[in-house]
Amino acid sequence: MAVEELQSIIKRCQILGEQDFKEDDFGLFQLAGQRCIEEGHTDQLLEIIQNEKNKVIIKNMGWNLVGPVVRCLLCKDKEDSKRKVYFLIFDLLVKLCNPKELLLGLLELIEEPSGKQISQSILLLLQPLQTVIQKLHNKAYSIGLALSTLWNQLSLLPVPYSKEQIQMDDYGLCQCCKALIEFTKPFVEELIDNKENSLENEKLKDELLKFCFKSLKCPLLTAQFLEQSEEGGNDPFRYFASEIIGFLSAIGHPFPKMIFNHGRKKRTWNYLEFEEEDKQLADSMASLAYLVFVQGIHIDQLPMVLSPLYLLQFNMGHIEVFLQRTEESVISKGLELLENSLLRIEDNSLLYQYLEIKSFLTVPQGLVKVMTLCPIETLRKKSLAMLQLYINKLDSQGKYTLFRCLLNTSNHSGVEAFIIQNIKNQIDMSLKRTRNNKWFTGPQLISLLDLVLFLPEGAETDLLQNSDRIMASLNLLRYLVIKDNENDNQTGLWTELGNIENNFLKPLHIGLNMSKAHYEAEIKNSQEAQKSKDLCSITVGGEEIPNMPPEMQLKVLHSALFTFDLIESVLARVEELIEIKTKSTSEENTGIK
Repeated sequence: MAVEELQSIIKRCQILGEQDFKEDDFGLFQLAGQRCIEEGHTDQLLEIIQNEKNKVIIKNMGWNLVGPVVRCLLCKDKEDSKRKVYFLIFDLLVKLCNPKELLLGLLELIEEPSGKQISQSILLLLQPLQTVIQKLHNKAYSIGLALSTLWNQLSLLPVPYSKEQIQMDDYGLCQCCKALIEFTKPFVEELIDNKENSLENEKLKDELLKFCFKSLKCPLLTAQFLEQSEEGGNDPFRYFASEIIGFLSAIGHPFPKMIFNHGRKKRTWNYLEFEEEDKQLADSMASLAYLVFVQGIHIDQLPMVLSPLYLLQFNMGHIEVFLQRTEESVISKGLELLENSLLRIEDNSLLYQYLEIKSFLTVPQGLVKVMTLCPIETLRKKSLAMLQLYINKLDSQGKYTLFRCLLNTSNHSGVEAFIIQNIKNQIDMSLKRTRNNKWFTGPQLISLLDLVLFLPEGAETDLLQNSDRIMASLNLLRYLVIKDNENDNQTGLWTELGNIENNFLKPLHIGLNMSKAHYEAEIKNSQEAQKSKDLCSITVGGEEIPNMPPEMQLKVLHSALFTFDLIESVLARVEELIEIKTKSTSEENTGIK
C-alpha cells in the first residue's frame, strides 16, 4: 500500500515543474516514503530513487527520507542484506538531493543522539557531510556550522583517561577525533591551494582557526597521552594534536607566532567569538604550550635561540591556568609543564624581579592549593616537589620574597612548616659562606623571623592545629641559638631575643598549660563516659567530633597530649640553650672562667 501511495504521488509530480511543487506534495511524499521504509519495501524504494524520471522529485523532496534511512542504519538489528540496500539508498540521496537541505538534515541527525550513539552517528555521517559541503558555494559558513555542531557533540563524550580506556574507546571519541581530521583536511588543503585573499577565504580561515582552538580545549586539554616509547605512534590524541597544530600552520597561524603573541594587547585572532572568550582562549593556549613543550609535538618549529628564562616566563601564565582547574589530568599537565620549564634553569639564577610578574607568585600559591586541597596523593606530593624545585631556582632575594608571601597567604600549618624549614636551610648556607647573605642574616632575617616566631592568636592559638608550624619554628630557633653566638650575632637573633620571648616563648608556655589542662579534662570526661558506656562528643583541634566511642576518644586525646609534650620538651631545650649561651657570654664579658 505504501509503495502504491508513493508511486501515485510521484506520478502526479512528474508532470509538474519543480517550482510548482506544493507543500502538500512534500508532506505526502515524506509520509509515503517513511512508510515504505518502516514496512520494509526497501527494494521498491531504491528502484524509485534510481529512476531517472524521478530525478527532479528526489532532488527536491528526497532529503526528507535521509532521517529514517540513517536511523535504520544506526539500528544494529537490521539484516546485512537490508543494510546494503539502506546504504545504497543513502548514497543516492546524498548524491541527488538539494545540498542545502541535506546539510541541515545531516546536522540535525548528528545533534539527535546521546551517549555511545553520538560517535556512531558521527562516524556514519562525516563522509556524506563532507560530500554535501563540497557541493555548496558558501563553504565557509557551512564548514563553520558543521565543525561547531560536531565539536559540540564530541564535547559531550567522556575523555578516556588510562591506556586501557584509550584502547577500549568505549564511547568512540578516539575514532571520532581521527575521522574529524580526515573530514577537515580537504578544506584546509583547499585553502592552501587557493591563494586569493578573498573575503570567503578569510571567513574559512576564521572558522578553521576557531575549530582548532576549540579542539585544543576539548578534548586535548584533559586528554592523556601514551608514553612515546610505548605505542606513541598509535596514540590517537597525539595524532589529533599533531594534526591540529599542523592545521594552524597551514592556515597561516604557526604556533610559535601564536603562543608568543598571546597575552599582548594586540592579538592577531581577535575575531574569535568564544563564550567567556578570555577563559576559552587561556585554556586553549595552555593546552598548546603543554603539547609543544612537554609532549614535544612540532617543537622543531620553535626558534632554538630562545633562553630557558624566556620560556619559563612565557609558560608561567599557562601553568597558572592548569593549576586553577580541578581535573586530575589538567593539574598533572600543569605540574609537568612547570617541571619541564624549571629543569632548564640553573639553581639560584631566577632573579627576584621575576616575582613582580603576577604568575610568578600565583603559581606557587596554586601549588600550595594543590598540596593542601587536592584529594589525590600523587598530585599533592608532586606539587610539593615542584614548589621545592621552584624555590631552588630563585636567587636569595627571590627566595626571601616568596617565603614572606607564602607565610602570609598559605594559612596551613604544614605548608608554613615546610617554608620555615627552607628558611633554616638558607640561613645554614649563609652562615657557612665566608660572605654572609644579607637576606638571611641581620635585619632582613629578623623581619622574616617576625613572621615565623609568633603565635597568630597569642596564648589562645590552637596549638594542635598549628603544631607543625610551632615545631618547625622551635627547631629553627634552637638551630639559631646553637649556631650563632651572642658576640657574633650574625643573624640578629640575640638583639631580638626579648621580643621573641614576649611574642613567642611566653605565650607558648601559657598556651601549652591551657591546652594540656583542657585535654586532661576531656580525658577525664571520656573515662567517665567509658564507664557508663555512653557516646559523647569531644573537641579536638577546634572541631567537635561527635558520637565517638570512648576508647577511640581516649586515643585521640592522648595523641593530642603527646603532641603538647613534644612541643614542651623542645621548648624547654630551646630555653635551656638560651640560658647556657647567655650565661656563657656574660661570663666571657666579665672575665669569669
